[in-house]
Amino acid sequence: MAAATAAAAATVTAAEVGAAVAATSVSYKGMSSDNVKGLVLALSSSFFIGASFIVKKKGLKKAGASGVRAGVGGYSYLYEPLWWIGMTTMIVGEIANFAAYAFAPAILVTPLCCTCTYYFTGELHLFGILGCALCVVGSTTIVLHAPHERQIESVREVWDLATEPAFLLYAALVIAVVFILIFHYIPQYGQTHILFYIGVCSLVGSLSVMSVKALGIALKLTLSGTNQLIYPQTWTFAMVVTVCVLTQMNYLNKALDTFNTAVVSPIYYVMFTSLTILASVIMFKDWDRQNLTQIVTEMCGFVTILSGTFLLHKTKDMADGCISTSTRLPKHADEEDGFGQEGIPLKRQESARTP
Repeated sequence: MAAATAAAAATVTAAEVGAAVAATSVSYKGMSSDNVKGLVLALSSSFFIGASFIVKKKGLKKAGASGVRAGVGGYSYLYEPLWWIGMTTMIVGEIANFAAYAFAPAILVTPLCCTCTYYFTGELHLFGILGCALCVVGSTTIVLHAPHERQIESVREVWDLATEPAFLLYAALVIAVVFILIFHYIPQYGQTHILFYIGVCSLVGSLSVMSVKALGIALKLTLSGTNQLIYPQTWTFAMVVTVCVLTQMNYLNKALDTFNTAVVSPIYYVMFTSLTILASVIMFKDWDRQNLTQIVTEMCGFVTILSGTFLLHKTKDMADGCISTSTRLPKHADEEDGFGQEGIPLKRQESARTP
């Protein structure tokens, strides 16, 4: 009898161990097909958006030479074809980005738009290559440990997540801070402190990504045969996306027109990605479906990307024999603000030439 009991206990223990091993293997079986689709779309999006930054920058600079600059409230760039080419490129990238959020969680999609802008800004030196390598390693780490997408059957489920107290509190704080920045700080400090423009873009962007994801899920379900366009929640998310994207574009244009793209890109990337991941964790509870090891690994990957981005930014001028220490790099080099090469005062250039 005792032997039979011991055998039964051993069988139960072996079954429990087997189940635990099976569960572990399932959690690490690799990326789902939806995550793979999201990854490909996110990489395509990062390429187009990175290129659009450079083209829009050139369009803004050209428009500012013959009209009122966007940084001081002008809209002459709307008549500049080059700006529209950049805008079209960005729209293509955003469509791919939009589709990516329908297939994969934000914690996978958002960090992948990190290095493309730098590939368009010139040749990479040794530290630039190292920075890009860090970004690739960090992105790969996040990709391999990203959570599987939550299974959602209706846009009303997303609405329920968006109306939970935790996310409502986050959204209220974001809206309050954005209004304070727009009406109090930007009129006084917008032309000299980059964080105010980028802060508005990033805060509003975190809400737009959540709404884009909700809208993407609704369209994905609709195309699969379950019509989500009949629900008012779908149209509410669409309205939020429209308002947020227009706000982002307005203040991103101001930032690109006032400051150097090489300064705007890394700061915008860090703030936007951090706030988007925070919003996603609060709303979709991405980390509830992961263990501590996966979460810590993802955070290490994110920090690795930030390190690579920081290295790219701080050493971007080493190929020219100098490292810029200026935090404000004005956009229009030939204007009356006393700057020759972009971001380098004329006096400093003259002293640099003097033996």
